Amino acid sequence: MPAASAIRERLGSAGAIAEGLESVGYISSRAIATAVHVAAHLEKPILVEGSAGVGKTELALSVGRYLGLPLVRLQCYEGLDESKALYEWKYGKQLLYTQILKDRMSDVLRDADGFDGAMARLHEFGDLFFSEEFLEPRPLLRALREEGGAVLLIDEIDKSDEEFEAFLLEVLSAHQVTIPELGTVHADMPPVTFLTSNNTRDLGDALKRRCLHLHIPLPEARLERRIVETRVPETGEALRRQLVDFVQQLRTLELRKLPSISETIDWARALVLLNAHELERELVRDTLNVLLKFEVDVERADRELPALLAHARREGGAAAAPRLA
Repeated sequence: MPAASAIRERLGSAGAIAEGLESVGYISSRAIATAVHVAAHLEKPILVEGSAGVGKTELALSVGRYLGLPLVRLQCYEGLDESKALYEWKYGKQLLYTQILKDRMSDVLRDADGFDGAMARLHEFGDLFFSEEFLEPRPLLRALREEGGAVLLIDEIDKSDEEFEAFLLEVLSAHQVTIPELGTVHADMPPVTFLTSNNTRDLGDALKRRCLHLHIPLPEARLERRIVETRVPETGEALRRQLVDFVQQLRTLELRKLPSISETIDWARALVLLNAHELERELVRDTLNVLLKFEVDVERADRELPALLAHARREGGAAAAPRLA
């Protein structure tokens, strides 16, 4: 595993981070690379917000691949509690050992000196049942204990309860957790931590104060073309320009859900699969369901299809035209 100094060296500048992320297939903006650089050196988590599909989760995955660190992922949901996020005891193993102790009770207490001595002997076994041998680490504890560091992804934090937010504060601010039976576990090497949110509810001020904020918007056309070129290199330049322009125009319509970059990539793959070299009306109509997730949005886009295609073809044609010296 990389040492702490090696990790900081690889995160030494925003430019180096942008190049490193691109080497593992993630095209970042300068704002994203700068946020990762600052957060890593200040040892602060990043709260990444934005609409679904803009690359929030992929950012954490890509940082892990670039740094060569294990990714520890905690998927949040309503009702998530400490036992699923931090640790729980191996109850089955405890019960098995309790039964063994019960069967050997006479041997255990044979040399005990009176009632007090017997109780003291039993208390020794009680402590054993709440030791490391019976502990089942969950994602937060695993991330803190990774000797070479880790990338900790707390995904969709806005789906959890406010009580769980409060529970996270010790982990996010001090890189430690307290286990009543064992004491405080502190990370020798704090994990590079990302929290993602789709803004389904407002997060508490206490949580936000402990994080750097990063908002990932829907990409502008030039960035989106770079992303498509990296993720779906089979697309030719003309098709790439047309499909990105088409998606950019779709986002100006009043839709229930605007297509994100993940839908753009899926659509590019679908067009390559169908041997498309440019956008044709029937092909686009048949594949709108890849871009749009509601029938009412498909119908709206279908009504605007002639204008959308005309604009996209002009963009592709402009790219193909020879440039004059």
